[in-house]
Amino acid sequence: MLSFLIALETSVGQVLVRNLDDRVIERLKTKAELKGCSLEQELRDVLTKAAPLTPEEKIALFHKLRATTPPLGDVDVRAAIRRGRDDEFDE
Repeated sequence: MLSFLIALETSVGQVLVRNLDDRVIERLKTKAELKGCSLEQELRDVLTKAAPLTPEEKIALFHKLRATTPPLGDVDVRAAIRRGRDDEFDE
């Protein structure tokens, strides 16, 4: 329940885009007008649709994060998991 309540709490940011070609702005205004919405809403829709990471981007992010963690070396992962589980039951 708490995670659900935390998920509901969102912040809203602002972005300023400089040096945008006037023709692009006019095309976006036209699209917004055809949809019956404001330019601002059209821009929100476009950016929201473009925001999710593609599978390729997710893989690249994984590789980037993995590169920042030290290698495990000679650590026996299975033994470490067993020890952790054993410690849980000792309490």
